[in-house]
Amino acid sequence: MKTLRDAKIGKPVTVVKLHGEGALKRRIMDMGITKGVTVTIRKVAPLGDPLELTVRGYELSLRKADAEMIEIE
Repeated sequence: MKTLRDAKIGKPVTVVKLHGEGALKRRIMDMGITKGVTVTIRKVAPLGDPLELTVRGYELSLRKADAEMIEIE
């Protein structure tokens, strides 16, 4: 299983599935990260956390722990 944390900077990927439970999964979905959406990693913070993503035309910061719950292809 490949997760968003494993994605390369600048390469668009497609979300296949969201893992996690309850409020955490709902929060990720509320940010616009849903099944089938294209996500691109723009930057990674100097210490590696968080990731800056482009989702549905806007920028979003996401922790690595949350990125591990997003399965991609």
